Amino acid sequence: MGPYSEEKQYQRAASIKRLLDTNPQLDELTRAMWEQKARNLAMTEERYNARVKAIFSNIKRQPVNFLC
Repeated sequence: MGPYSEEKQYQRAASIKRLLDTNPQLDELTRAMWEQKARNLAMTEERYNARVKAIFSNIKRQPVNFLC
């Protein structure tokens, strides 16, 4: 995940809308999943950063052994 970009979030929203508009054959579950993703897009930097923190704060770093 990179730095917050309002433009990128609008592009993501437009892509999801286009997907839903051009695929009326999507089953209910798939359509609901994409509609939920559109609703959950972080449209502020604060919300985006909170989501990044929540995702990555529980990841435990482990040393990489390059000599294997």
